Amino acid sequence: MTTLGFLGLGAMGSGMAARLVDAGHEVLVWNRSKEPLAGLVAKGAREAGSPAEALAAEVSFSMLANDQATGQVLADPEIAAAAGSTHVCMASVSPELVTDLAERFAAVGAGFGSAPVLGRPPDAAAGQLNIMFAGPPSVLETATPYLELLGKRIWNLGTNPAQANIVKISVNYNIIHAMQALGESIAMVERQGVDPAAFVELLTSSLFGGVAYSGYGAEIANRSYQPAGFEMALGFKDLLLAEGVQELGGVNAATMPALRAVFERALADDDLRDADWGAIAEVTRRDLLGPA
Repeated sequence: MTTLGFLGLGAMGSGMAARLVDAGHEVLVWNRSKEPLAGLVAKGAREAGSPAEALAAEVSFSMLANDQATGQVLADPEIAAAAGSTHVCMASVSPELVTDLAERFAAVGAGFGSAPVLGRPPDAAAGQLNIMFAGPPSVLETATPYLELLGKRIWNLGTNPAQANIVKISVNYNIIHAMQALGESIAMVERQGVDPAAFVELLTSSLFGGVAYSGYGAEIANRSYQPAGFEMALGFKDLLLAEGVQELGGVNAATMPALRAVFERALADDDLRDADWGAIAEVTRRDLLGPA
C-alpha cells in the first residue's frame, strides 16, 4: 500500500484525509495546529513531525488556506524532501504561486500537479468533490487512484498546473455573481411583499437550477449564514484572485469594482464579517430594507 502525505487539515482537508485513511492507506498527516490531528490519528493516520516528512511520502497532497500559508509550508527545504515523489496541491491559490511551485518541485526531481476542488466540507467527507486537475500526464496517472477516492469526477484541464487554478478562480467568480444576483433580486421582491423562499423556489425550479442557486438561494432567503461553510474573508481572497487573473489576461471586468466594494462593506460589518460568504447578499438587502 502506498504511503501518502496530507498537509492542511482544515474543514476540507480533514474530510479528504479521512477518506484516504478509511480506504486503508497509510497516511502521514500534518497541520500547523494540533487540534484536527486527534480524530485522524484515532482513525489510523500517523502524525508527521514536519511538512518535510509528509512531503517525503510516495504521493502527497496539500490543502492549505491561501497563497501565504501554502508558500510558507511548501518552502524550499521542505520541497527538497519530495525528491523522487509526487505532490498535488489542491488549494485555491494563485496561478503565479502554482507556476512557482511547479518549477521548484521539478528542480528537486519531484512530480507536481495542481488539483483545486469544487464542493463544501460535506462533499469532501463523502468523496463527492469535482476535482480540476492540471499537470503532467505522469502525475495524473500516479494521483488518479487517490483523487478518485476524493471526488466524483476529475476534470483534466491540461499539462500546465496553473490552468487548474485559473479555472477554479473563474468558477468562484461565477459563484460570487450568483450570490450577488440573488441578493439583489431577493431584495427587489421582498420590497414588494413577496416571500423570498417562494421566489427562490421559482428560480431553482425553472431557469436557475444547480447547486449555486439552490444552496445559496435558500441560505440568502432564510438569512442562514451561520455557521459559515466558507468564511467571508476566504471569499474575498477568491475575489482578489479573480482580479489577479483578469489583470493577467487583460480582461476589463465591469462588475469587479462593485463586487469588491460589496465584500469590503461586508468585512467591515460586525454582523457579517464572520458569516458565510453568501452574506454579501445582506449588503444590498440592508440598503433597501434595513437590518433583519
